[in-house]
Amino acid sequence: MSYIRPARARVFTFDLGSFKIAALLDAVDVRDNLASAFAAGQSPAAVLELAVSNFIDQDRYEHCFIPTLIDTGSEKILFDTGCGDEGSSLLDCLRDLGLGPDDIDVVVITHGHPDHIGGLIRNGEPVFSRARYVFGAAEFAFWTDGTAVREARLANRDLFRQVCTGLAGRATFIAPGDEVVPGITAIDASGHSPGLLAFLVESDSQKLLIWSDAFLHYVVSIQQPEWHADFDDDKEQAVETRKRLLKMAADQRLLVAGHHMPFPGLGYIESANGSFRWLPVSYQLNV
Repeated sequence: MSYIRPARARVFTFDLGSFKIAALLDAVDVRDNLASAFAAGQSPAAVLELAVSNFIDQDRYEHCFIPTLIDTGSEKILFDTGCGDEGSSLLDCLRDLGLGPDDIDVVVITHGHPDHIGGLIRNGEPVFSRARYVFGAAEFAFWTDGTAVREARLANRDLFRQVCTGLAGRATFIAPGDEVVPGITAIDASGHSPGLLAFLVESDSQKLLIWSDAFLHYVVSIQQPEWHADFDDDKEQAVETRKRLLKMAADQRLLVAGHHMPFPGLGYIESANGSFRWLPVSYQLNV
């Protein structure tokens, strides 16, 4: 897999109450096979209709990778570490903000897929040398035990063990309902991976839902949440998670940060015609 180094703005910042938030564009990958990636088992006609109605290509799509940085005023918390390969821009994004790896206090891993843990280790050493780490307890146990990993994820299992197990002594293990720090609470988002965590962030009554990889495409995953994505480990659980989080985001009018949404990966969820639509941010966060 080769990533395109972003030739565009790669950092988007805004305030959420007293918190300062940054969306960091780690990489962009342009891929083929929209239907097999996000609409497994659906008819070509159905996928074509959805694509045409949303003005997107029926086959090629852009896949962004967008970690989130939160500065609470007392700690800088990084959600996921990107791909970590030569095409990754995460450390460049931090430099754009005047930060280096040693400025990160907490690294939260939403789940153990390569594009989220790839930036943890470089040349055998932790990149974020000062940080404490936060893993979902169920996710960590799944990969380190490894007996229930499907064949397509065996290389992922080996990478997780190589990269993450050595960090356990500096880690906190959390479950849905636990706080990372005051104002940041874990939410069950399992399905895409067995222990995927989303996070509800709240400061001064303003809220942000970081849903990570619960949704993988801004059209297909949201307008057709029952369609199966090839990347999801438990496809039916992923469907139930999408339905629950869509209702939550729409009912509470939450700002959402999605790791694979179009950069800056920020938007709102609108109820529409018995389903939902992604409304990308415009100037709401600037005024």
